[in-house]
Parts: sequence; structure tokens; C-alpha cells
Amino acid sequence: MADDGYDFFAPQPKPQPRVKNTMFDVVPDAFTSKTLELTGDHRRMKKTAGTEDEPKSIVEETPASEEPAPVEEEIKQYVVREVEAEKWEGSAQSRLFIKGGKIVNDDQSIFADIYIEDGVIKQIGNNLVIPGGARTIEAQGKLIIPGGIDTHTHMQLPFMGTTAADDFYSGTKAALAGGTTMIIDFVLDQKGVPLLEAYDKWRNWADNKVCCDYGLHVAVTYWNDSVAKEMEVLTREKGINSFKMFLAYKDVFMLDDSELYAAFKRCKDLGALAMVHAENGHLIAEKSREMIEQGIFGPEAHEMCRPEEVEAEATHRAIMLANQANCPLYVVHVMSKSSAKVVCAARKRGCVVFGEPIAASLGTDGTHQWNKCWRHAAGHVMGPPLRPDPTTPGYLMDLLANGDLQATGTDNCTFNADQKALGKDDFRKIPNGVNGVEDRMSVIWEKGVHTGKMDACRFVAVTSTNAAKLFNIYPQKGRIAVGSDADIVIWDPKQTRTISAKTHHQAVDFNIFEGMVCHGVPLYVISGGHVVVDEGQLRVTQGQGRFIPTPCNAEAVYGRIEAREVARKPQKVDREVYEGPVTEIKANSVETVAPHRNVIDNVVMGDDMPAEFHNRPPTRSGGTQIDENQPRRQKIRVSNPPGGKSSSLW
Repeated sequence: MADDGYDFFAPQPKPQPRVKNTMFDVVPDAFTSKTLELTGDHRRMKKTAGTEDEPKSIVEETPASEEPAPVEEEIKQYVVREVEAEKWEGSAQSRLFIKGGKIVNDDQSIFADIYIEDGVIKQIGNNLVIPGGARTIEAQGKLIIPGGIDTHTHMQLPFMGTTAADDFYSGTKAALAGGTTMIIDFVLDQKGVPLLEAYDKWRNWADNKVCCDYGLHVAVTYWNDSVAKEMEVLTREKGINSFKMFLAYKDVFMLDDSELYAAFKRCKDLGALAMVHAENGHLIAEKSREMIEQGIFGPEAHEMCRPEEVEAEATHRAIMLANQANCPLYVVHVMSKSSAKVVCAARKRGCVVFGEPIAASLGTDGTHQWNKCWRHAAGHVMGPPLRPDPTTPGYLMDLLANGDLQATGTDNCTFNADQKALGKDDFRKIPNGVNGVEDRMSVIWEKGVHTGKMDACRFVAVTSTNAAKLFNIYPQKGRIAVGSDADIVIWDPKQTRTISAKTHHQAVDFNIFEGMVCHGVPLYVISGGHVVVDEGQLRVTQGQGRFIPTPCNAEAVYGRIEAREVARKPQKVDREVYEGPVTEIKANSVETVAPHRNVIDNVVMGDDMPAEFHNRPPTRSGGTQIDENQPRRQKIRVSNPPGGKSSSLW
């Protein structure tokens, strides 16, 4: 497993002394971790290469002169200017004191101050005694929330003949601008590429570019024994606990049902979380061909060949297969009412399944794909598609607010207009993908909290905490507590901003939320103890982020699986051996099939057949019916006219 500088298996440090009049009388576990054991030295460090005989040495991470300097940008005016790199380790800038705000976690909110040192939360409470030289940030009237975790991104993904516009630098920079302090990206290489080779490629792309912490999922796009072995190496040594399988993209990424079942069983054996892109790839291929035959080549055809039923059927099938394998399942990008209902129904039946709506499905709809402007319509093309039913976003938000759906991502995979134009004459060639990593937090606050559908605690749960629990990095991430990483957002719920491609920080030239006015703005964003959004200015350093390993067997995912394994184990019935007669089957015997009761010698019985013919089958003993020789009674019609009723008995 990759090492980010923490020793999670070392003895837990002695608890901090209690401070008089602090919040800990209300929050007894605020000084203790719930899942991870944190070491006493929490400085952000990285490892240097070592030999097998000589362990890797630990060195403090300091900005090198040849590394890119931090970039400062005006969030609204989109002004970029260079600033002098700050000394990271051991300087006063690593000490922060947040005063006067309201701390909001997923389970409670309290008024308290926070002291941060070397990228870790050291104290929480009132009347704190802190070292000198710390910077004080006033948060009076503001909310202090855990940094967002985007569960679903595709930075610089090679896809459909081109590469996503946002790489790991511009993508993570934009994430920080919006209040997201960690992304979980997908290792998704071409079919047949070894998983370990693909993993190394993504790590090499990301490590030197990311501005915030990141994790990885790995996609399984083909199946054999080698893939199963590589999955074990990824979970045991590389910090991966989730694998994504596709039911879509026929002949590219799609697995058949037997392969899906095998992959689910492997995930269960490893304690990993299985993920699925749920669409029926076979049907999409057929309906896409039909659209072309009917002369429909525009972006609207993308949705029409992928109706809700296609998503719902695949979601149901994936849940069924995972349930049979006793494997927890995470359904990525829930885009429709139909698929959301399938997830909710399965959870009510007791299936261990989690649903992930994304910023796009919560903040806009698919009617834009019928826009007269081809560029506008193509800018909204993604898979599964945005649904044209305008009530879909509100419906999904209701389920998210009520706990029927659990976490949120973005499926951020951006392509500029000229890249989308690869499909100007054939919708099948339009690169699938939209933006969202910068706007997810504001969109969910606007559509969820500002409308009264959820409270601030639930907002924290669906944007950060639930993801941290599902991917087993809680409470290192997803919570404001002593010992947790100092990934913090000071959120102003009253301030507004207008989303626009002209002011966003992503490298793409289009924004699907264009013109949306959102309440809820991150005034300060703190990533690993470093202030990266500071009163309207974005200050990031390329390569500042770390890879965060995600251990297997997350309690939130596998807490019920072991007991289910025992309870659902097939039980043999002990019975006496059958010693009765057994029919002998003669060799080369041909089974004779009794003719249909209405067919005799291939002649169908009808009203014009002689009365002596009967269509009754032989009796059980093989003989004839007792009245076989009686003539058949003729049909008699009984009329029941309005003026009278026949009382005869027939």
C-alpha cells in the first residue's frame, strides 16, 4: 500500500488534556479517532525511494525551486497572477486558529474554535490555549464544515478518441475553488491493459499535478485469472478498495453477466466495494443503430437510445447479481427516477447497495439535448444521459435528503466544443462527459439546503462524511475532530454566486449550470492545513496533494456481510436414503408424447366433426372414459333477451 506519511498501525498517541469550558462535555469522542489510529507526528511528509534491504526514508516535503509556484486567482474575475511560494513545513503558516464559527458535522453542530498545526486538527473547544504565531481566521456567523469529497471524477481521461480537458492540475484546482478537498478518480485504461500497469500510469499522472488529496478506484473491463490476482495486489499493497464494472459500452468496457458475477465474488472475498455503471449495453447498441437508420444524428438521439428502462433494468440486474454473491454494491451516477426507485426498493428488501446521484442529475435536466444550438445540446451529452423529465432533479434530491441515496460525485469528465464536434454528424461519436467538480457543493446547497429539503448536517453527510465512511478513510477525512486532517471549509450560507464558464476554474469552455445563482459560497478552503481559498483568492501549489490509500473492509460497507454470510449459507437437509423403485430407461428409447386433446391424427376437432368423436384423454389406467360410446351433446345456445330470462337447465 502506498504510504502518505502516516503510520495507521502505530499505537495511538496519548489524548490531549481536557480544556476547561470546552465543547467536549457535549462531544465526548471529539479527541479520539473512530477508525484510524493517528501517530504523534502529523506533519505532511512523503517517502523517498529505498532498496529492499534499506527501508524508505522519511523526508519533509518542502517546495523545490524547480516546482511550479502557487497560483493566485480571483474566483469571480478569473485573474491569475504569480505569488511567492510559502515555506510549508515548520513555519507559522502551518498554524491556524479558526475562531467564532459554528462547526457542522454529519451528526451535530456546535459553536467552538479550532486550532490547526502541521495539517492536522489539534484542538477544538472554547478558550483554547494556542502557541504564538498562529494566523487567526474569524468565522463569526459562518459554518465550519469538513472539506467535500467528490466520489467520482475522470481527470485527463483518454476517451472516445480524445482526452478530457481537465487534467489533475486544473481539475483539482477547480475542486478546491468550490470547497472540495479530495477527489476519488477512476483508473480506466483500454480493455486488456493490466490493472497494475494502468494504476501506475494514473499515479504518475496525478502525483505531480494534484493540488488536493486524492484516491483511486480501478475499473475492471475484462475478466480472467490474471485480473483476479491483480485485484488482490491492488487491495493489499496499493491502497485500492473499490472496483468498477460496466454493463454499458459494448465491446469496449462491458462485462457479461457471468463475468460480473465472478468480479462481484472477487470483490467480496477481498473486502472491496463493487461499483457499477448500470446501462444495458446490448440494447443501447441496437437502438443506436435504429436511430441512425431513421436519420436522427443529433445529441437528442443519445438520450432516446438510452431510455430510463435501460438504466433501471441494468441497475436491477446488477443488484441481483451482487446480492447473490453477497457483495456490497455502489451504483455510480444515478440519473433517473426509475433507477433510483430500483435502488430504494432493493435497500428496503435488505440488499447492501448504495446510490450515488451526481451534481448534474441533481442540478439540471436533459431537455437541453433538444436545444437548437448543436454546441449547447452536445455540451450536455453524458452517459447515462440527463433525463428530459424536468422533475427528476427534485426527485433525486428528495431521496438524497431522506437517506435513500447516500453520497454524491460529479462524473466530472470535461470536453471542449471542438472535442464534442467529433460527433457533429453522428451522435455516437460525441465524447460523453460534463463538468461539476467545482460546482457540486454549491449546487447541492442551493437545491437541497436552501430549498429546505435537507439541513446542514445532512449536507455534510452527502458531500463528505458518507463518502469517507464508504471508502474507509473516516475520520481522517469527512469529519472535524481532533486528529483528523485539516481539510476544512468556512462556508457562508447567505452569500451568492452565479455559475458561469467565464468565471469557473476548469479548463473546459462550457458549463452545464450556466447562469445558475447559488446560495452558499466557500469563503475559506483549508486543504491539509494550508489556506488555498483566502477571501476570494485561490492559492494552489501543483503537486501539493497526496494519494490517500483506501483500506478494504469498511465498517459502513461490510458491517452486515459477515453475519449474512453465515445466515444465508445453504443448509443440507438430512434425510433417509430413498430405497424405493426407480424407473429403468431403455437405451435409444424414444419418448412418446400424448397428442393434444383437440388433435387426433393431426386433425383439429371442430363443430363439423362427427358426434361420435370425442376429445377426452385416456383414463389414468389407460382405458376409455365411461361414456366414451355415448354420442356427443350438440351445442345449445341460451339467449337472455332484455324481456326475459331463460330458466331451463341444460
